[in-house]
Amino acid sequence: MNYKSSIFNKIKNEAFRVNHDEQDAVDKVARELIALMPDSLNRPIVFVCIGTDRSTGDSLGPLIGTLLQEKTPQSFHVYGTLENPIHALNLAEKLTEIKAKHINPFIIGIDACLGRLKSVGVIQIGCGPVKPGSGVNKDLPAVGDIHITGIVNVSGFMEYFVLQNTRLHLVMEMAKTIADGIYHSSTFYEPKYSFSKLSWAIDHEQTP
Repeated sequence: MNYKSSIFNKIKNEAFRVNHDEQDAVDKVARELIALMPDSLNRPIVFVCIGTDRSTGDSLGPLIGTLLQEKTPQSFHVYGTLENPIHALNLAEKLTEIKAKHINPFIIGIDACLGRLKSVGVIQIGCGPVKPGSGVNKDLPAVGDIHITGIVNVSGFMEYFVLQNTRLHLVMEMAKTIADGIYHSSTFYEPKYSFSKLSWAIDHEQTP
């Protein structure tokens, strides 16, 4: 199945949105991710799941990371789980470690966010980085070539308190949808070696 063709129907920089409980939400998330991922194996795919289990609203990222860790998606690298979260205190350090471990990684940043009442429960996927901490006035590094965010509650007033009092059931259901979408995308993602990498392999095979 060729999911890549859907990218030609997108308007540049238009964010994709789907409610987490739509019947085909998992498939839509998978299609969108594949459309935005690079075609070449030269760039490893790295998911950076941001958040902390000390706040129900902010636990979306590590919940997704933990669910993905259990599924072990092919070809993808996952950082940020309930056991080893990536949060405000260690984000910069973890990004440095990831970029040292993976050569030119294609990073997908995942985080919870706040929004309008009618958008609560919506999953957003788009080009450009996620900006963790912006909703609670924290100055943290931007993360990702593309991003996935889940709107877990309403913004506009006492954001930190709102995140602390978000329903865990909603966050868990959103995390399941996103994690299933990512795993589903891993089963269809078929990057190819670039010409330069193929040339390198052929040259070495011909070396006596």
